Amino acid sequence: MKDAWGREIDYMRVSITDRCNLRCRYCMPESGLEMKCHEDILSYEEMLEILSVAASLGFRHFRVTGGEPLVRRNVVSFLERLSHVPGVDDLSITTNGILLFDMAEDLKKAGVHRVNISLDTLRPARFAEITRGGDWRRVWMGLERAIEVGFDPVKINVVAARGINDDEWEDFARLTLHMPVHVRFIEIMPLGQGESWADRFVPAREVLGTLMRMGEIRPVHVAGSGPAQYVRLDGAKGSIGVISAISQHFCSDCNRMRLTADGKLSPCLASGEEVDLSSAIRGGADREELIALFERAVLIKPARHCMEPCKKGEGMVSERKMYRLGG
Repeated sequence: MKDAWGREIDYMRVSITDRCNLRCRYCMPESGLEMKCHEDILSYEEMLEILSVAASLGFRHFRVTGGEPLVRRNVVSFLERLSHVPGVDDLSITTNGILLFDMAEDLKKAGVHRVNISLDTLRPARFAEITRGGDWRRVWMGLERAIEVGFDPVKINVVAARGINDDEWEDFARLTLHMPVHVRFIEIMPLGQGESWADRFVPAREVLGTLMRMGEIRPVHVAGSGPAQYVRLDGAKGSIGVISAISQHFCSDCNRMRLTADGKLSPCLASGEEVDLSSAIRGGADREELIALFERAVLIKPARHCMEPCKKGEGMVSERKMYRLGG
């Protein structure tokens, strides 16, 4: 499928829940969130019907997210069924890693190819502070287990935040010297709770500039790279990436759509426009009607996001929180 700007759209991010077992300060309020009723969330069967239509339209890359996707019951069975949908060439997940140690082998057997692990610090006490009580050791065990069972690549997502983890960027980079991991530094996005960390924003080029002082680096390609720009330290087993969603946005190359847990098709992470698939599928819509809704969603995909000043008419900002979008 191609949007109104000529971009080929073939990547679907699928949020299967807005629930999470952590309360990261830049993502969720301390009190948690108002849980959606069970009937407000798409069933796995409804998701599979929708994603089957997506695959028939040329979507090839599917990333399952949350909230935290591994907290939803029977997620492994769902992923196995999704991996067998004709046209699904690449299946991956993003997780906070808390439950990964116990589930990694089953996820690999289910057909998941790649895993991204959110980890903003290598210091257990700091991790507990950022996540409001999370156990860093569980995440690290999950990371090691993911490598052991053969996920390739294994990526670590680090939200770069001034005054929070800027003294650890080189420590993260050194992981790539002896571990086959790909560390990605991501700019803070001003969505939901992320607005409270706006004064901690660090442009990706500053992160990369800091890491260049560590020694010789060279550009490399990593499977499923998406918008990240990767480099490798001399002799490293892994790589370092930066994702500059705000300072140097990559909207002109965006190939993504997002399916929310409550059945809305979102054409842009920051867009306020959505297409309601839940009402359609529960109202008995046939395959052709669902295809028409996909076509509509692709055609309203904006030229760029508006998470920073935009020209009039370029887009509108979503009122959804990040944990309801799947990142």
